[in-house]
Amino acid sequence: MARPREDRDLLQRALSYLGKADGDFARAIKEVGPPPARSRPAGFLGLLHVIVAQQVSTHAARAISARLDAALAEKTPEAFLKLTDADLRAIGFSGQKMVYGRDLAAAFLDGRLSMPKLRRQSDEDAIAAITSVNGLGVWSAEVFLLFGLRRTDVLPAHDLGLIVAAQRMKRLKERPSPQELRVLAEPWRPYRSYAARMLWHYYHAAPPV
Repeated sequence: MARPREDRDLLQRALSYLGKADGDFARAIKEVGPPPARSRPAGFLGLLHVIVAQQVSTHAARAISARLDAALAEKTPEAFLKLTDADLRAIGFSGQKMVYGRDLAAAFLDGRLSMPKLRRQSDEDAIAAITSVNGLGVWSAEVFLLFGLRRTDVLPAHDLGLIVAAQRMKRLKERPSPQELRVLAEPWRPYRSYAARMLWHYYHAAPPV
């Protein structure tokens, strides 16, 4: 499945807006440059990769995702359900993630989730639909909306990387809570997705204070 291309014009407009709305963003953009292109597959496979990424390092998630892609000749719920416990353990799935992945596959097959419906829904309704699946919480749903559905105004405020990056970028004495981060992010609307991407980039690229 081909990944969507980065909309460079939209990225530039969003970063320009953020830099004008928040002087700390202007400084951060000048310091580390724009965030790299990044996306996830949409649909079943995209959400399955979100499950893979839960509670493991970025390096481990990439390795597991690569093995998963290699094991699935067809990137469909039906193909995933044909994988045995032994197959999934070899890929790197824990027992819990096997349960989550199979419930996700069942949700696409029984109609609880569908890409046409998710694309039509508001951010709030799409998050509610995704979190109805076993093992997919608000963070997982927000990450999928941001990278899979390419929504422009989603902020995964419980993400520790975003919280730490916001503290460093804003030069705060203490880490903001998720609620405080949402308040800080109000001036970033309607481009909070790009603010999140920029914060993740800043977290990895800027030297610790």
